[in-house]
This record gives sequence, C-alpha cells and structure tokens, in this order.
Amino acid sequence: MKRPDRAFGPWLVSPWRRGLVAALAGALPMLAFPAPSWWWFAYVALVPWMLLARSAPTGRRAAYDGWLGGFGFLLAVHHWLLPSLHVFLVVIAALLGALWAPWGWLVRRFLAGVPSPGRIGAALLVLPSGWLMVELVRSWQGLGGPWGLLGSSQWQVEPALRLASVGGVWLLSFLVVAVNVAVTVLVSVRQSRMPAVAGLVATAAATSAAWVWSPRPEVDGRVRIAVVQPGVVDGSASGDKRFAREETLTRELVGKGADLVVWGESSIGFDLADRPDLARRVATLSREVGADILVNVDARRSDRPGIYKSSVLVGPHGPTGDRYDKMRLVPFGEYVPARSLLGWATSVGKAAGEDRRRGTEQVVMDVGHGLRIGPMICFETAFPDMSRHLAQDGADVLVAQSSTSTFQHSWAPEQHASLAALRSAETGRSMVHATLTGVSAVYGPDGGRIGSWLGTDASSAVVYDVPLARGITPYVRFGDWPVHGALLVMAALCVSEGTRAFRVRRTAPERLAPRVRTPRESPARPGR
Repeated sequence: MKRPDRAFGPWLVSPWRRGLVAALAGALPMLAFPAPSWWWFAYVALVPWMLLARSAPTGRRAAYDGWLGGFGFLLAVHHWLLPSLHVFLVVIAALLGALWAPWGWLVRRFLAGVPSPGRIGAALLVLPSGWLMVELVRSWQGLGGPWGLLGSSQWQVEPALRLASVGGVWLLSFLVVAVNVAVTVLVSVRQSRMPAVAGLVATAAATSAAWVWSPRPEVDGRVRIAVVQPGVVDGSASGDKRFAREETLTRELVGKGADLVVWGESSIGFDLADRPDLARRVATLSREVGADILVNVDARRSDRPGIYKSSVLVGPHGPTGDRYDKMRLVPFGEYVPARSLLGWATSVGKAAGEDRRRGTEQVVMDVGHGLRIGPMICFETAFPDMSRHLAQDGADVLVAQSSTSTFQHSWAPEQHASLAALRSAETGRSMVHATLTGVSAVYGPDGGRIGSWLGTDASSAVVYDVPLARGITPYVRFGDWPVHGALLVMAALCVSEGTRAFRVRRTAPERLAPRVRTPRESPARPGR
C-alpha cells in the first residue's frame, strides 16, 4: 500500500497541479470556522497540506507549497470579502500567503523521510511556533488584522475556552498545530508512530494540567444589558429611518429594568453636536428606559476635521462626555493604505472613498449602577490585546458595537460574533456584541453563550442578564506568553541551523586545485 504522501506522486510532478493541490489543501481549515463550525476538523485540517510539503523534492518546492497553501487559506477564510474587494482580495492573499513559505520549508526540514524521535519532538515545538510567527505578523492591523486565527475556531469548546484564559487564542493555535503535526506523522511514517503517539500524550497531559490549574471566574453580581438590533434598513434617507427604528425598539425596553442599552455600529450617521435634536431624542429615551444608552456615531466631527467612528454614551441629560474613537480601522473598508499608490482600489471594489481618522487611546466608561464598560468597535474584537488592556484598566463588561450588513448573506456575521467568546474567556469578563443587522450575541466570563443569538433576520430589542466576574486571568496578567515562547523557539532554531551550517563548512574536505601545466612538465608525467 502506498503511503498517503506518495499516492499522488506522479500526478504531482507538474508544478501547476502541485500548486493547485497546495492551494486547496490550505483552504481546508475554513470549514472549522463559522458558518460550518466543524471545530473538531481543525485538528486534522492541516494534515493534507503538511503531507504535501514534507514530500516536496526540494526545500524550495516545499516553500512554494507553503506559499500557495497560505494563499488558499487566506482566500478561503476571507472569501466573503470578494463582493467588496473583487480581484484585490486575490492580490492580497497572494502577497500575504508568502508568510507561510518558511513554514512549508520547516515542514520538510523536520518531517521529510523517516524522522527520528528527536526530529519529531523538535517538530512538535518548531512547527507550531512557526505557525504562530505567521499569525503574529499577519495580525498587524495594516495587514488586515488577526481574522481567522486557527485557535479562534475553538470558540464553542469549553476546555479550549478554559485554556484561552491561560494563554489566549495563541495557546489554542499552538496546540491545534501541534496535534496536526502528530497526526501527520501517524498517517505517513509507520516507523515513527510511537514518538508521534508520545507527542500526542504529552500534549494532552500538558493541556489537561493547564485546564485543571487555570482559575475559574468568580461571579459576584449581575447587570441587565439590552441590545437593540434594528435590522436591515434600505432606501433613501436610511440614516433617519434606522434612527427611528432604533427609537421604537428602545421604547419597548421601558419597565424592563435595563442598566445599559447598546446600539450597534454606525447606529447614528450624524454628529450629535450638529444634530442636537437627535441628542435630545436619545436623552429622552434614556430617561424613559432608566438607563444610559451607548450609541455609535459615524460622521464628520464638528470639533475637529475628519470622519470618526465613535462610541458615545448618552444619559438622561444628553451626552455624558464619555467617548471612544475607534483606533484600529479596517483596511480598505475605512481607509486605503498608501492611498497615493492604492487609491485605484476604490474603482475596483467598495473601498473607502475618504479615510476615517483614528482615535488615540482606549476608554473605560462609568455608566452608573457601579458598572464600568470597555467599548470596542467592529473588527477591534479580533485583537486580543485590546480586550486585555480594557480588563487591566478596570472594565467590568466588554462591549462591542458592530455592523456586518455589507456581508449579510455570508459567513462573516457568525464569524464575527464568535470572536467575542474568545475575548470573554481570555479576560474573564462578560462581553456584549451588539450589531445593526446581526449576528448579536452575549457571552459570560467563561466564554459560554448567554441567551440566544440575534440572527441576521431579527429586528428586536432584547435584555440579557449578564454576570459580573472579578479577578485577573493568567492571560490578562502575563499577556501573549505563547508568542514570546514561540519567538524563543525560532531564535534557538536559527542559532542551531547557523551552527550546523558552520560546522558543515568547517568539516568539508578542501577541494584540491588542479596542477598547473608548465612548458617543461606534463601533469600526467612530471619531469617530462
């Protein structure tokens, strides 16, 4: 019987066929994310990709397999952006896919042939660390942010959420890749199955110990937070229509004892200083409901130049002065990077016609009732460090205001809502994810779902009993330590490889130079 990595060897001789297979193999992990949410598939989704890279005839070909697999991964996980970015998404995926080229080379370096137990042990550290390096680099906001981190596919798995409180989504990514490495060895190299099984057992033991040791959030109170989701509002004057719908839904909350009301992203399309009539109407709603209202303003500000997207708290007497301006903007959606060079993207897709301005710092708001909230806007919920800093600054509840109405009939709304589960578990703080058109969701301090999601077909106002938890999780206390550990592993690998290459050069026999022919001598018969 042929080994899995050699079964298609002759067929993969063609670079084009091999490249296509690499791209398809890289796309497989998309099934672990919402909407399919096959979380279990993440633990084997990388195996075909790794089998391909380990069977590459050369290191260069393995790097190409990594690059093309990364291209397939990014294109698949972000496929819902195609209607907005069109061919530009393909260009971005091709450029960022190159980040996986070194990872593909590492797969061949450690898993090719019949790896020894030592190489397998090293692979269980090096390959997950290399993957984390890729996730770290592409998590930079200018490159699109950390959407689709492999560990975030585990958002509904209770043991994984416990581990997220220890090392964040980074620890989950590391463990998922480590399991894929062990499975790859199990299915491809019979002689190395025992070391692979030992690696799986060691990984399970370490994660079980972390699961048992990690502290559980201690709930010591509850608040009632209402989410207002107006649903899709189209046509002319949609801003005024949306506001009227939000106003109507908010009045349904009168007498329900809400401590805070949250509207979605871009719920108000006018600066409240320019539209005092709208500010008065929201203040009236606050008095009637008996709670402050967190709205989101997407408009040109009257007190400074430029368009800002801001969370604004409105109380019974009008805006309280608490305001958070969005810091991390969506590339192309809210600004065009290097607009002088890439401004043509506005003619290809739905890129921003004018760049929005950035805020300068995160804000924790006191909304009364002894409640302090940490607001985030849109895809800022994908960044673990932002929710971590809000928890450090004293936020009792994390609040996200979002709008995925552009991607209403895609996987994006569910993917976005799932991220809040990770942020809750990492910080030990409940999180409210409120949107204009769904999916809206609420999670407790352990990352477990509270109540039901408000889907993309819902237009309603719902009150949630949100638990409050105190204490600091290990992730909030120690930060991104899995990433730092991965950096050390990769640094040690570089030193080891450099030392090995130096020793090879030192021990290689010197090549003898050919004897120079002279007029009086023959190299074959000296002296003649």
